[in-house]
Amino acid sequence: MFKISEVNVRKFKLSDNFISQYKDKEVPWGPVGYITYKRTYARRLNEFTEGAEGTEEWFQTCRRVIEGMFDIQKRHVHALGLEWNDQKAQRTAKDAYERLFTLKWTPPGRGLWMMGTKFIYERTGAGLFNCAFRSTREISTKGGYIFAWMMDALMVGIGVGFDTLGAGTCTVKQPEYSQEIYKVADSREGWVQSVQILLDGFFFAKKIPTFDYSLIRPPGSLIKGFGGTASGHGPLEELHDGLKELYEARIGETITSVDIVDTENLIGRCVVAGNVRRSAALALGQHDDREYLTMKNDQEKLYNHRWGSNNSFEAKVGMDYTWHAAQSQKNGEPGYIWLENARTRGRMKDGYRDDDLKVMGFNPCVEQQLEDGELCCLVETYPAKHDTYEDYLKTLKIAYLYGKTVTLANTHWPETNALMLKNRRIGLSQTGVVQAFNKFGRRAMYQWCDNAYEHVKELDEMYSDWLCIPRSVRTTSIKPSGTVSLLNGSTPGIHFPEDEYYIRRIRFAKDSTLIGPLTQAGYKIEEDSYSPNTLCVEFPVKEPHFVKGKRDVSMWEQLEIAAQYQHYWADNSVSITVTFQPHEANQIKSALEMYETRLKAVSFLRYEETGYKQAPYEPITKEQYEESIKTITPIQRIDTNEGGVGTKFCSNDSCTID
Repeated sequence: MFKISEVNVRKFKLSDNFISQYKDKEVPWGPVGYITYKRTYARRLNEFTEGAEGTEEWFQTCRRVIEGMFDIQKRHVHALGLEWNDQKAQRTAKDAYERLFTLKWTPPGRGLWMMGTKFIYERTGAGLFNCAFRSTREISTKGGYIFAWMMDALMVGIGVGFDTLGAGTCTVKQPEYSQEIYKVADSREGWVQSVQILLDGFFFAKKIPTFDYSLIRPPGSLIKGFGGTASGHGPLEELHDGLKELYEARIGETITSVDIVDTENLIGRCVVAGNVRRSAALALGQHDDREYLTMKNDQEKLYNHRWGSNNSFEAKVGMDYTWHAAQSQKNGEPGYIWLENARTRGRMKDGYRDDDLKVMGFNPCVEQQLEDGELCCLVETYPAKHDTYEDYLKTLKIAYLYGKTVTLANTHWPETNALMLKNRRIGLSQTGVVQAFNKFGRRAMYQWCDNAYEHVKELDEMYSDWLCIPRSVRTTSIKPSGTVSLLNGSTPGIHFPEDEYYIRRIRFAKDSTLIGPLTQAGYKIEEDSYSPNTLCVEFPVKEPHFVKGKRDVSMWEQLEIAAQYQHYWADNSVSITVTFQPHEANQIKSALEMYETRLKAVSFLRYEETGYKQAPYEPITKEQYEESIKTITPIQRIDTNEGGVGTKFCSNDSCTID
């Protein structure tokens, strides 16, 4: 790996004449696509051109992403002294641009937000990656560093999975509190370092200084490079106090799995404080650790910080699922992860494989199996947005190239770089799977998957040889999707739509400059019932190619689709949250026994009919839909200096917790 900025080469550029063709071209947005894009991914233009006003439009974001993608390739090739064919690169880049502009593929939200920015060039390529996994098994020797690493990753926007293997391996010690002043630097690195210092005090009986927060910028200040606004020092001080309270009560006792999860959850609360409270973290515990598996039963701690992770356990083929299935019936946890399947299988149809035996866990949405300290890069493709299989293959090539390119970018963690150099793991995903079923037929799509997977293997062989890097240990997955799928109106991942007609609610800050255009366009806007200073906007949606929705599909049909995609497509994993009706609850145990050799991971969630006010999705009738759109006029363009909020973590509805 190389630091992008250190390679002295002219930056890759698409011509202004080419880009000008798209300036006024219509984008095939979904019902909430444009507003989602402006709210989330459109960066301020003054980040790139001094004195420029306004925010990006889609044709500009596409340019930033494609130029950034091919520039990384170009710098890698030049760093190795290889031949770069600019004419060939331009042709491929123009095709990549066209297919991105028409939303046939997209980078993950992380890529739309960060690719082509100064942060990637000057700081770290880690901002391009979606997610990571970190084991705590070496906590007795690495101490606070493990948690500091996770905090660092979360602050860069990477969702983190972690295990509890460090439980029982070390004793919490009495630190020495010092009057020595430690001024916390106003940076990501400064916050992370302060947490490691504090935790090392309890792990290794070291000094804990008195923290001075005076250097940290006030709330609301713009954060250059990564984007967003500062939260002030308050969340960090709360984290320090929370960790002290947690570990002071444990002095002289062995660290437990609950201590480990609480530590990460407190860190997660700090990282997301001041913004929308969503976390992307997954805890992986043991099947017989009842204290861990029931830790969310403590309602006070749940609402304080334990909301910060989805909790799963390592399931064993052949185990008794009775107790765990009963828990899943109640609240959707725990999730089930068959690590042995992940270590010894790619696609299930391909049988035993021994090239990924060092896998330790999964990312928060469980579509990527990972080693300790490894990152993953995901890419979305939309089969239903194509008319032919041949056209889909052309899109798949571009999506593959994006994912492979991201593995060329260095991070600021040497151990992680070593894993990326070795594995080059990517996750080519299909989104809008149910829409593709309805358009092309299920059997046709399974055949697409089988053939396309072989095509990806051929692409990986060809481009890995060109780039002089190893072939990717795994290449395909199914992510749950979320915010990105809203851009072109696709159903998220492998999941069924809410209904044929429904209301999609999206929340905005009261002072958002996007509220004015939404009001003028005729959308219904209400005060948020749960959060002050927030407005709730209703978007009526009609699902294309509709056959059935969540309320109509059985638990067994969902499981079978996931198993088929694990068989024909995903050599990583299929991320699925199976929704079940009340009458199916007592069948979860049987389902686990039936599918334990056909899946790598699964979770269950009871289907609820709009159980609370202003739910994100609310089914409506055709008549209600037609009545609601009468007053709505299309929004052609929003002129604002309010930049997007970016996406933290995985930006998926299924793996995040409100």
